[in-house]
Amino acid sequence: MTLKEISAPIQNHLEAFEEVFAQSIRSKVGLVDLVTKYIIKQKGKKVRPLLVLLSAELCGGVNEKSYRGATLVEILHTATLVHDDVVDDADTRRGFASINAVWKNKIAVLMGDYLLSKGLLLSLEHDDVNFLKITSTAVRRMSEGEIHQIQKSRQLDMDEPTYLKIIGDKTASLMSTCTEIGATSATEDLEKRKLLREYGESVGLAFQIRDDLLDYVGRKSITGKPTGLDLSEKKLTLPLIYAFAQAPKKEGKEILSMIKNGGKKTNVKHVLQFVEAYGGIDYAASRARDFAAAAKDKISSFSDSASKQSLLGFADFVVEREK
Repeated sequence: MTLKEISAPIQNHLEAFEEVFAQSIRSKVGLVDLVTKYIIKQKGKKVRPLLVLLSAELCGGVNEKSYRGATLVEILHTATLVHDDVVDDADTRRGFASINAVWKNKIAVLMGDYLLSKGLLLSLEHDDVNFLKITSTAVRRMSEGEIHQIQKSRQLDMDEPTYLKIIGDKTASLMSTCTEIGATSATEDLEKRKLLREYGESVGLAFQIRDDLLDYVGRKSITGKPTGLDLSEKKLTLPLIYAFAQAPKKEGKEILSMIKNGGKKTNVKHVLQFVEAYGGIDYAASRARDFAAAAKDKISSFSDSASKQSLLGFADFVVEREK
């Protein structure tokens, strides 16, 4: 299924969400409002609101609380992206100049803070306290995951359980927040909320493994193999972690040394060959499929519906996507 097909059952709700989101981040301060309008122009895939609304639809139907939940997670996600661009010194975001590139770091940091406050206020004004508990846990996990990854990239020491913990905190935490908030907006049934949270966690793990795999099977490289691998980031992700576990220690040390020395083209070529030779690409693809299957299993007990088919389709989409 394509994203367009996945979103079809709730397309009208997504359009209604867009208006709620735009209204929720507006400001009477001229520069703040100018930046929020710039943010709204940068239309991403809106994957997170999509998950909120599909989960709500599955658990009883989308309502006004669902729109607020979708808005809260999109505000939270947007705020983290604004702050990430400052941390990473990124110049672009979704084909647009980043906020820090246009208005400098100080405005960008303050805009991230502003967005977070608007998300919190939206929930408090409507007494959506359970949303705040769910999202606060996600923010804690995302921050811990990011710091944990920075620590490990400095040490260049990572095993698979640590990798899964980091991507669970960094990526899956927000996806599970989306699906749990969607369910919470539509049902009081705690078991249904739990199943949707677990679906989001598993699909988030599959999503990030596929993302990391695309570094190895993405854009064309000098080797003729497709890649977007950037050794300068010194990130150890699952394809490489698995290859290290399979390779002779001496060969593994040579590759680790290349990674420490950063992103020379010859080093990228050797790392790619190493990962492929020791089965890292196939293994990562297999683990992504495992997590997608686990996600689908979590919602198998729900009655069949268009929203259920879309959530099943989304689990397949995350492991098949090419970008």
